[in-house]
Amino acid sequence: MKNDLIVTIFGSTGDLTARKLLPALAKLYKQKTITQNVKVICLGRRDYDTETYLNEMQKLTSKSLDLPHLSKFVEYFKMQITDLTDYQKLNTYIRSISNEHSKHIYYLAIGPEILADVAKNISESKLIEFNNTNQVLVFEKPFGHNLESAVKVNQMLWNYFDEKQIYRIDHYLGKEMIQNLMTLRFANRIFEDTWDSKSIESVKIFVKEEEGILNRAGYYDTSGALKDMVQSHLLQILSLVAMDPPNLYESDYIKDEKVKVIRSLNIDKKSVLFGQYKGYLEELNIPKDSKTETFVYFRVFVNTPRFRGVPFEILTGKKLSQKESYVEISYHKTSEQEKWNLPLHSNKLRILINPKGAVDLSINSKMPGLKDNLEVVHLNFTTTPSVEGNIPEAYEKLLLDIVEGSRTLFTRWDEIEASWHFIDEIKKCPHSLFVYESEHELMEKIN
Repeated sequence: MKNDLIVTIFGSTGDLTARKLLPALAKLYKQKTITQNVKVICLGRRDYDTETYLNEMQKLTSKSLDLPHLSKFVEYFKMQITDLTDYQKLNTYIRSISNEHSKHIYYLAIGPEILADVAKNISESKLIEFNNTNQVLVFEKPFGHNLESAVKVNQMLWNYFDEKQIYRIDHYLGKEMIQNLMTLRFANRIFEDTWDSKSIESVKIFVKEEEGILNRAGYYDTSGALKDMVQSHLLQILSLVAMDPPNLYESDYIKDEKVKVIRSLNIDKKSVLFGQYKGYLEELNIPKDSKTETFVYFRVFVNTPRFRGVPFEILTGKKLSQKESYVEISYHKTSEQEKWNLPLHSNKLRILINPKGAVDLSINSKMPGLKDNLEVVHLNFTTTPSVEGNIPEAYEKLLLDIVEGSRTLFTRWDEIEASWHFIDEIKKCPHSLFVYESEHELMEKIN
């Protein structure tokens, strides 16, 4: 039977495929969100059949894979990803199961060190033909390790593929509350009319983790918090918070505004703090003289008419007091507060991303009773447990968008270029590496 959708996964025996890609594809298939006429080809060099492969994938994740549904559309295909001849065999097979209108997605769940070789072989074997938008390439960050390497990676990809055929995944953009940021801003006048330096005093974007590096030593020690979190996730959130309204609610118009924000950033060089949690050097496979940071904090200014002069505080780190991610917007005091010196608090808008999505607006109110006592009350929207359990995983949304050709939640090259330029500027700032045992130590040093 000819298939309307064919998803080919390179690196299909890895952790990402087991924990994220296969569950997301199974959910989309089960809910009939994607065509039932789909084939997912999982590539590997080991001597598996499809049943053995799926059983091995189950061992890599603590959650139960939906094997009854996966077995209906998954097929294991043995090949060496360094052998061009095997790519040609794969192409022959794919052509035998596809029709002229089939959508072909090639998902590279592989390390950056082999990206160039795989991309070249995909092109030379004509798995993806230049400018055919029914054939697309998908790959994960890191998109290089600095501006120079990112330019080389991108130029390499452009040698083989058109930009419209490339999907760069930052899974953070698939999170429900990140997707909701623009709706919250632009679909609510009470926020949009006060979303500027006249009303907003400061902004915090904090992404905190309780855990250490777990089993990611090989990747993390060459990356660190700055490259792993700030270059992608936090700068993406910052650009969504600070961007001007796009001319149209379409991918390229949105990205144009995000790029303007990232290019306008001015770092407060004296604010930069790099930290490394105590015990990092004792982690398995970490060099004893490693200078890799596990914590980053800095203040930055968005030099645009909308936000000029407003400090944005950026913080991310491991081994902190709790796991939470949020955007906190602090508003200026009212003129009456300033004039009459009333015992009031500034309004704050908190957009919680993790561990659960929520929006919390704090306002001043009179306490019930005969006296004129004041209190802070919270207008709060929190995802209900019944809804929360049905919120799609980030990869479900991202995979569906790739199938449908929607590019809004994927990073364009000029976004990556601008963000790496900024990261390289931060690295030039004078800083030492502060070894910390607690979040309290870090906050004392910041304040």
